[in-house]
Amino acid sequence: MAVVSISNHLISALLLLHILLLSSLPHNRANSAVILSRRDLRANSTAVIAQFLRAHNTVRSAHGLSRLKWSPSLANYAKWYANRRRGDCTLIHSTADFGENLFWGSGKRWKPADAVAAWAAEGAHYDYQTNSCKSGSDCLHYTQLVWKSTMKVGCAQIVCHSRDTFIACEYYPHGNVIGEKPY
Repeated sequence: MAVVSISNHLISALLLLHILLLSSLPHNRANSAVILSRRDLRANSTAVIAQFLRAHNTVRSAHGLSRLKWSPSLANYAKWYANRRRGDCTLIHSTADFGENLFWGSGKRWKPADAVAAWAAEGAHYDYQTNSCKSGSDCLHYTQLVWKSTMKVGCAQIVCHSRDTFIACEYYPHGNVIGEKPY
């Protein structure tokens, strides 16, 4: 039931954004052929960027950390890398010198906040005193999310050939420096 309401809400928001974008174009015959796809709206909208930033900065503010700024170059890299994973949707990290968080979700109804929430939930497995993850648990997505010196983020979301969602976020400067605490 909740998935249906999220889906209807997302479709309504995308249609509204589409109408707003089209209505902002000059009205002449040359522009009447401009049609924006749902994929373009999803990938390039300021609303999606705001969703990624809001989710990240909400988690960071809980620790008194500075707000991340959006980096178009990191977003372009994230988009390039996410497209390389489109065929298999596998959570394999790139080899770039950025911090990187990856998310996979079954189906295509996932939002930026869902990915960030999954990474933030790993905070329950992080022990600040020992600066380590609890035995058998992963917390490195969380520590990258709240890394104090990280100032910029860029993300991309795609739907893989399997119709599942893949989200990549790139961070600069990267976190998870051995021997240092995130905040």
